Amino acid sequence: MLSTEVRKRAEFICLRIAKNQKVEMKDMIWIQKWAKSNHSVESMLRIARRKGLSVDKKPEGLDKFLQDMDLGDDFEGNGMDAPTDPLNIAAWFAAKPRWFVDDEGCRD
Repeated sequence: MLSTEVRKRAEFICLRIAKNQKVEMKDMIWIQKWAKSNHSVESMLRIARRKGLSVDKKPEGLDKFLQDMDLGDDFEGNGMDAPTDPLNIAAWFAAKPRWFVDDEGCRD
């Protein structure tokens, strides 16, 4: 359970994030540490980041539903730089390194 002081500080930081305002590094480190150990702070931070991304556009339809349900990414993109084109994926697997081992333990 969060103390009143911790909850208020977390809400203040999340409000600044949601409004795309400047947040000091020490505050970001503080809230990230709390988010790792407390699900309430983690949820507040995730919602604030999502609102900060959509401050210039109002989410509609499925995006609004996902935001209301607190689902999905809290940052643009998913951090994966993997190819999405089927031909590029097939080429990557065809040129797989020799150390690659599949599920059955076979190398080729």
